Amino acid sequence: MTLLPEWSEQAFVQLTWPTEETDWKPYLDEAIECYNHIADEISKREPLFIFRGDINDTWARDHGFITTTNDDGTLLLNDFQFNGWGLKFAANNDNQINTQILTSAKEAKENGVANIFSEYFLNAGYNDCMKIVLEGGSIESDGKGTILTTEDCLMAPNRNNFESKECFEQIFREKFGADRVLWLKDVGLTGDDTDSHIDTLARFAPDDTIVYIYEDTDQSVQSWGLKSMKSQLEAFRTREGKPYRLVQLPMPAPVVFEDEILPATYANFLIINGAVLMPTYGQPEKDQEAMNALQTAFPDREIVGIDCRVLVKQHGSLHCVTMQFPKA
Repeated sequence: MTLLPEWSEQAFVQLTWPTEETDWKPYLDEAIECYNHIADEISKREPLFIFRGDINDTWARDHGFITTTNDDGTLLLNDFQFNGWGLKFAANNDNQINTQILTSAKEAKENGVANIFSEYFLNAGYNDCMKIVLEGGSIESDGKGTILTTEDCLMAPNRNNFESKECFEQIFREKFGADRVLWLKDVGLTGDDTDSHIDTLARFAPDDTIVYIYEDTDQSVQSWGLKSMKSQLEAFRTREGKPYRLVQLPMPAPVVFEDEILPATYANFLIINGAVLMPTYGQPEKDQEAMNALQTAFPDREIVGIDCRVLVKQHGSLHCVTMQFPKA
């Protein structure tokens, strides 16, 4: 069993579409414009699955299936519990999206209107993991048995209240076939709701590479945390005992909305077939610097910038609103 890395070939990407019933309502047109841009770029390269229904919000990364591959190449849809990042926000509807998807897939087949998405969901196995709170944005896999994550999020008592990290390490062995966990700690972004999701901070890339954000501009808690994270990353070793190749991303200048500093980060990029979609924040020099850095980490993929200033108003960005599904 393997949790493939995001750069593996994908069957499609999921978006959960924003509505007036969500927190996007005050700037819904702006949000939909951003979603349309994301959808267009994905659709140029692979199929796009859009979920529309009764939802609390649209963070597909965290309410979506986490898909693994079995040793025989078949797929397994792992359905973990989403509790609104530790009971901070309502998630009762979002936590039922995956079962709604499966129900719709079955109905489509029964009615003779099956498509590539319904066939995918029906042909994959289903693993009920609802006793465990786990969000897709909180973990990174290199596809070789190593998980990168943060203690701040996974060990938060408002999630599972596990006594030790070994509890999650056992889950990763059982559910993802991962036997190594790299734990970061005491790091996070100002304005973050997720208790330090790894996809806002550091990401795996091919060839034993980790892409990470860094700033050395002030004495804030965020800046100190990012300096500490760099030191922790430098101390990590690959399975072969070698240092990781580290690629540094800049931090954008503070993005402020209604007098609040938002958790804008270039680490929240999405890897798709043939490209990397990277959030931009209306800062041409910083945006370009980040795109250049990502190109060194993904030299064989096109780096595409998408203005995500509206997404970060709700404390998320491009990776947070998407979920990729690996090709069987």
